[in-house]
Amino acid sequence: MEQLDKMMFQKGRENRSQLISEMIRNQLIEHQSQQGQKEMAGTITLVYDHHVPHIQSELTRIQHDLHHCILSTTHVHLDHDNCLEVLIVRGKANLIRSISERIFSCKGIKHGRLTITGLL
Repeated sequence: MEQLDKMMFQKGRENRSQLISEMIRNQLIEHQSQQGQKEMAGTITLVYDHHVPHIQSELTRIQHDLHHCILSTTHVHLDHDNCLEVLIVRGKANLIRSISERIFSCKGIKHGRLTITGLL
């Protein structure tokens, strides 16, 4: 109980019930995202070296090929060499995962992360 109370305080929750409800929702969403056919939404975040030949055109091609799932993108120049891109996606969980893997496998990607959330 001490650990739960400490976590509740650190997260700014008013009571244990709020914290436990949040934990349950997170587990339900994680479970749904593993099912594959559940409609999900999420973000694909990546950092890449824009000097790598053809990286920008490859990313654009993937995004155009999958325009029905990629709802929006944001592109930021972090410094002279690195770009950050965030793609907002929606679709079946297995499709979202395959899109992220396709993007992360591109030469020049330094780091990528997929975050999926549910439509509870």
